[in-house]
Amino acid sequence: MEKVDRLGWAAGIRFDSYGVRMGIRVNDPGVMEHILPRLPLGWTPARGAVVDELFSVYCGRAPSGSAVRHFDLLYRGADRLVRTLDRDELLDGVEGQVRLCVAEMATRRVCLHAGVVAWNGGAILIPGRSYSGKSRLVEALVRRGATYYSDEYAVLDARARVHPYATPLSRRDESGRAHRVSPESLGGPTARPAVPVRKVVLTRYRAGADWKPRQLTPGRALLGLLDHAIPARRRPQDVLAALQRIVSSAPVYKSARGDADAVAAALLDG
Repeated sequence: MEKVDRLGWAAGIRFDSYGVRMGIRVNDPGVMEHILPRLPLGWTPARGAVVDELFSVYCGRAPSGSAVRHFDLLYRGADRLVRTLDRDELLDGVEGQVRLCVAEMATRRVCLHAGVVAWNGGAILIPGRSYSGKSRLVEALVRRGATYYSDEYAVLDARARVHPYATPLSRRDESGRAHRVSPESLGGPTARPAVPVRKVVLTRYRAGADWKPRQLTPGRALLGLLDHAIPARRRPQDVLAALQRIVSSAPVYKSARGDADAVAAALLDG
């Protein structure tokens, strides 16, 4: 950590999100204006010098008279997480790591890696990791009139209700690079109230796959959801309590899927 501290920091911010106090310091004050819009929705400034997690963002500069630029670096504590010459990749790394920190360490919420929409007063959860196709399915559901809540984390309270985490959707191009898409551009509504879980869909995109969902038993459903619970090791009792509430009141289905639009229509009609 002493090595990171010596890199030369010029500006910083302390903020709170879902009870997690974080700090971000930068060696280039100008990059902070690009970081602030990427912080979690609803963040608030934090007082005091102590934080739960510190991120250090080092922007490489070209030495005077040279066209060679040093790498951009991102540290979480003493661990280097990003080393790149692409400034957008650096900013994406900051955004993703801050979100992950909140999901891991939030004290009053349980976060699942999942897309979420609301329909008829209840939430449809689509657990899945990156590249599973969950964002495409969320997008298809929103285009059909579902209310957008999240394409990354399902944020659950003590009653296992889902709160919105309405960051821009992530759409990947053919190269695998993610692009940000605003929910409003899809034509569907966004909302703020927490809603109960009405349906859970464990699915992954597979070209040409038929949509043949089967309902899981509560035990298998809980294991399937547990695989996507971010703070499972840190807060196992809270996680299990939330997941048990979900599987006891909402059906959990599993199937591979092909076309997102066809599956979205089936989920909203069912």
